[in-house]
Parts: sequence; C-alpha cells; structure tokens
Amino acid sequence: MNTFASIKNTSRTGQHAALLLLILFASLLAGCGSLPTIVPDMDTQSARSIQMKGGRGILTDQQAKAALDKLRQQNGENTILDRHVAVEGAVTGSPLVTGNKVTLLIDGPATYASMTQAIQAARYHINMETYIMEDDEVGRQFSDMLIGMQKKGVQVNLMYDSVGAINTPRAFFQPMIDAGVNVLEYNPLNPTQVRKDWEVNQRDHRKLLVVDGKTAFVGGINISSVYSSGSFSTRHKKPRLDKDGEKIPWRDTQVRVDGPVALEFQKLFMETWQKQRGPDLGEHNYFPKVAAAGSEIVRAIGSSPDDPYSVIYATFVSAINHAESSIYLTNAYFVPDPQLREALKNAAKRGVDVRLVLPSTSDSSLVLYASRSFYQELLEGGVRIYERQDALLHSKTAIIDGVWSTIGSTNLDWRSFVFNQEINAVILSPQFGAQMKNMFDRDLGASKEITLKEWEQRPVSERMKEFGASVWARFL
Repeated sequence: MNTFASIKNTSRTGQHAALLLLILFASLLAGCGSLPTIVPDMDTQSARSIQMKGGRGILTDQQAKAALDKLRQQNGENTILDRHVAVEGAVTGSPLVTGNKVTLLIDGPATYASMTQAIQAARYHINMETYIMEDDEVGRQFSDMLIGMQKKGVQVNLMYDSVGAINTPRAFFQPMIDAGVNVLEYNPLNPTQVRKDWEVNQRDHRKLLVVDGKTAFVGGINISSVYSSGSFSTRHKKPRLDKDGEKIPWRDTQVRVDGPVALEFQKLFMETWQKQRGPDLGEHNYFPKVAAAGSEIVRAIGSSPDDPYSVIYATFVSAINHAESSIYLTNAYFVPDPQLREALKNAAKRGVDVRLVLPSTSDSSLVLYASRSFYQELLEGGVRIYERQDALLHSKTAIIDGVWSTIGSTNLDWRSFVFNQEINAVILSPQFGAQMKNMFDRDLGASKEITLKEWEQRPVSERMKEFGASVWARFL
C-alpha cells in the first residue's frame, strides 16, 4: 500500500492521521530541495566479474563458470539468458545465488497457505517483516500461529511499520509480546518511543518472511484480510468499492524461495533489525548451512533510504536498458521518474514489446491520477498500457525477455525509490519466466488497453485531476 493511501484510509484515527500528514508534508518539503540520486549511469561503470554464491559460500571463478555452463546445458544456447546474467552481475549489491527452488504464488490464499505450511514446519526461528499487520481475521490467524510456534520453542521475531499499521491497536501485539515474541515497531510515529533518530518519512515497506534461514517469502502481500480473495476470482461480476476500497479482490503476487538465497534475505532482515536497535535476537541458528533445493539462480536485493542510491531501481533500469524482445511490467503505484520513462520509451523505439499493466482503481486516487499524467508521453513513445479491471491491483512484478523476472515490494514511484525500505527477488530462469509470462497474460486478459486515440479524447476534468496530482509526483 502507498503511505499516503494509508493516511487517507484512517477514519478511525482521523486526528492522528491529520497530524501525521502535516509531519510528513513538513519533512518532505524539508528534503525536496536535494533529492538523492535515484541511480547512477550503470553503463559507465567499469566491468566487474560476476559474483556467484552457493550453499557453501562464494564460488570461485571456475565454480561460477561451471554453474553457468550447467545453466546453459539446461536451457540450450540461450544467449539472451547469458547476457542478462552478465548485466545482473554488473549491478552492485548482493551476489547471484545458485541452487534454489522458486515457487510463484499468484494471490493471497496461495501465499497464506504456503506461509502457514512453512511457519508450522519451523524448528529454530521465524523472522517476519511487514508493512501492514491488521487486527482482522487474517491478522489474528497469523498472531495465534506465531504465538503457538513461540510456545513450542521456536523464536519468533516480528517487525512492522508504524505508519502501515496505524490502524492496528498496539494492544493487538501485546499477546505476542507476552508469549515471548520479539516485536519491533519500525520508526515509531510517537517521538517518545524512537530508539534512534526520528525519521518519520522513512518507512519499511518490505514484506518478508524467513523461516529457519532456508525458506523466504517476498512480494507485495501484507498480513490483511483484503488479500483473502483470489486474484482471478470471478465471484464479483460488477464489483464495487466501499469507502475503504475493500469489496473487490486485491490482485497481488508473492514468491517463495527455498535454498541458499534465503540466507541473503536473512541478512537484510538482520541489518534492518540492528539499525532499528531492536532487542537482542539471541542464538537460534539464524545462518545454517543450506543445501541446494533446486537449480534456479536468484538474487536478494534490498534498498534503504540510507543507501547512496536504490540498488533495486538500478537493477530495474539496467535490465530495461538491455532488453532485447519484451518488457512486461505490472505495478500498483506507477509514478516513474524521467530516467525510467526514457528507458521504457527507448526500449520501444528499438523494437522491444513494452507493456504495462496498471490499476484502473486504487486505494489512493492521488497516485492513480499522478500515474495517468504520464500516459500521453509513454503512449506516444510506443509503450502499450493496460488497466486491470475488476480487482484492486497491488502487484509489483516484471518479466523481461522471458528470462529476467522480479517480484517484491517495490513500486515504480519516488517513495519506493527514495524514502522506503524495499525488498525484491530477481530470478534468472526461462522456466520461471514462462510462469511469469502466463500470469501476465492472465492479467492482460482481465485488463482494458488504453490507446493513444482514446486517451487524447478524455474529458478536461480528468486532465485537470492528472495535472493536480502530477505536482505531487515526487512525494508519492
């Protein structure tokens, strides 16, 4: 969810939300004069060897070559895959990790079922990081499950965002705390509760679960009952939104990874916990030796406002700049900066099939109209745009050239690029890419294409809304 959308939907705490909005607005204005670099020019960086990692640590150059040769044997002479492996290896950040099993989870029910199975099978620890954990049916189910595992001797560590959970009473977390769960509120809104500098505009937008250091889940799905309906449900022929936007199914995606790359996600969780000065996590076998669980190459990428630039964004732009045949993006909050817009238009100019699936409705009207303010430019540049119907699109995925895929928490907007903690998985695999393409095609089938001719005929009232929202683009 978008931070401003969270503020908009806080009728139960209206005065607190209004105060928060003022605080956020002030902090945004204070920083708007010198926004940090989003991403440097990756093509000007010196060539680097590809750093690869397996269950036993960093691979030597010879071992990395053997891993790539095995990948080629599995996929034939796939030169596009080779090139994307090289491009991905050139982006600074965590290593490419071999030996993983990757499972695509296409909606809330599939995600919660897989997460439940992993949690109940835990032996040592459960680390969960989420933007939102609501006091509703799903939230209570997870709370009860985490308490139950803690009582069985599995150490549970939970981190949630103070803004994301603004509607969740603090009393909701108390039973978990009483049971021994370590609960940490990221950047508390209450200045008397901060453990470090009060950085109210920096939010933890990640959705991450790591179990026993061997299994990790990342994507766009929070802990909330809004995800209880399937992404492709047909129960609602003519869905309507209530004031909270919760009557139609939410369309979202998660990925489960089993194997050595889970340790890279574990590191990202630990780094954030330590930066937030959370309680000591003890010794619970957080970094075990992890055997190969499959054959997929995966990279765990995290970004933070403390970084000089967003590595996730650098990865996106680099992959787009090197695309050869197709770019298929699905994103909930699409407010692209000039560099990303140019990358998409340049790809279309060189003959790449560039398609975006974006929301037709949103939990944030401001973001929706800010996104639409860029349609004209992109359509004129050859980018094809579709709006998902009959669902509230919250997914953040991409598939490029059928071999480079990413799933995570990152929206293509300034808030994700600059102000949020985000997390993504990058998967280099034609097999997984085919699954992603199938999911994208299903979204296309449930979407309406926006043509340039149609867009140029939209009412003046819509254009005015777009213009007004575009003024706030860098703050969304």
